[in-house]
Amino acid sequence: MSNRVPPGAAGALSLEFPQSLAVYDDYAAAQRTVDHLSDAEFPVENCMIVGTDLKQVERVTGRLTYPKVAAAGAISGAWLGLFLGLIFSFFVDQGLGAILLSTVLLGVAFSVVWAVLGYAATGGRRDFSSVSSVVATRYEVLVEHKHAARARELLADLPGALPNPFA
Repeated sequence: MSNRVPPGAAGALSLEFPQSLAVYDDYAAAQRTVDHLSDAEFPVENCMIVGTDLKQVERVTGRLTYPKVAAAGAISGAWLGLFLGLIFSFFVDQGLGAILLSTVLLGVAFSVVWAVLGYAATGGRRDFSSVSSVVATRYEVLVEHKHAARARELLADLPGALPNPFA
C-alpha cells in the first residue's frame, strides 16, 4: 500500500508523513484498530483510515413497469405539490385546503406525465430500479511517522491485528 496522501488533500484529511500501520479487508477491523489505540490513550488525531481499491456496487431492487413509474411519479409530485402549496399559502388569502388540494393535484399530474415520458424515452433499455454505492475493498490505517513505533507496540496487544501492512 502507498504511504502517500494524495496531493491537494484538505489539511484536516492529511498527515504530514504518514506511515502504514495495518491493512484490513473491512472497515470494522480498521475502526477497531483505531479504537484500541484510543483506549490506550494513543493520540489518535495522528491516525487516518483510508479506503482503497474503490468499486461501484449496484443493487437491483426491482423491475420497472409503467404502473410503478406512474406511482413513483405521483408520490413525488404529491410531495412537491404539498411543499409548493404551503409556500403559496403564505402569500394568498384563500383557504389553505383549496391551495393545498390544487397544488398537490397539479404536482401529481405534472410528475406522472414526466415520469412516464422519461421511462418511455428509455425504450426498454433500463427496465429495473437500483441503488448504487462506491465502496472500498481495503482499509489502510495510517499514522503520523513520529507515532508509528508506539502505535505498532500497542497494536501488537490487539488480537487479530495486522501490524505488517504487507503481510
